[in-house]
Amino acid sequence: MEAQEKIQAIIRNIEKVMIGKRHIAELSIVALLAEGHILLEDVPGVGKTMMVRALAKSVSANFKRIQFTPDLLPSDVLGVSIYNPKEMEFRFHPGPIMGNIVLADEINRTSPKTQAALLEAMEEAAITVEGKTIELTKPFFVMATQNPIEYEGTYPLPEAQLDRFLLKLNMGYPSHEDEMEVLRRAEGSRPIETLEAVLSLEELKEIQKEIKMVHVDELVKTYIVDLSRATRENPSVFLGVSPRGSIALMKASQAYAFLKGRRYVTPDDVQYLAPYVFSHRIILNSAARYDEISAEDVIGRMIINTPVPVKRALL
Repeated sequence: MEAQEKIQAIIRNIEKVMIGKRHIAELSIVALLAEGHILLEDVPGVGKTMMVRALAKSVSANFKRIQFTPDLLPSDVLGVSIYNPKEMEFRFHPGPIMGNIVLADEINRTSPKTQAALLEAMEEAAITVEGKTIELTKPFFVMATQNPIEYEGTYPLPEAQLDRFLLKLNMGYPSHEDEMEVLRRAEGSRPIETLEAVLSLEELKEIQKEIKMVHVDELVKTYIVDLSRATRENPSVFLGVSPRGSIALMKASQAYAFLKGRRYVTPDDVQYLAPYVFSHRIILNSAARYDEISAEDVIGRMIINTPVPVKRALL
């Protein structure tokens, strides 16, 4: 089975537990293939945990879930050394961060110190415990969630930390027909228990290497930079997308093109992914917020107004 066929098999697995959310499944796989992470902002009960578990089972990954609470300490996430009196030495007991796919549930519920411990692991693929650096097992993928409704007792992620997430997604409620199908499936056995792996971790790492070979034409790179610069020059934006955001859009576009069976990136790939890559990387000014303009609105107008490369000039 070719790589694209196996990716489609992963999507079908996720669709067994997530009804009507194919685009979320695809974007989650895009982040995994691009070696990025996802911030999922949505209300409880829409199936976030099931989706991540389905993704983990589909790729034979070690799945961990961390429920973030106000009293959670960095050591609860990273692990801690405990003294063994028989051996007369300290032995390190790894925390739940030591997984291939980690669900960080309600990340904004915990203190900034604990948030920083997780985000360091996301950025460096390593953790520091008692002055020692420990490499995390690859592949390493984090999906962090936060509730957009309840803000009491929360610690919003600062912009510098939001920038570490490749994509920001919103799952949303299912349609009437999809929710009816959810009820029908809930009558029998749980679909998550019937899923089988369709990809090994070694195969996943090989695909991640192939993603980096997907061709990005110079015109497409220029288009990505033009979109990033447009956010910095927009009158509604106080802080625009950084160069890290441009890199993130390029990597996500490479993964999305590969998922669609292509070895090259098109401007359409860039346009489709830009709202998911950029929306959490810009800060609107007070006038825009007063007028109830959203980041997605700004990015949508920016895409319309930025010229799209259509062909290379003849020499």
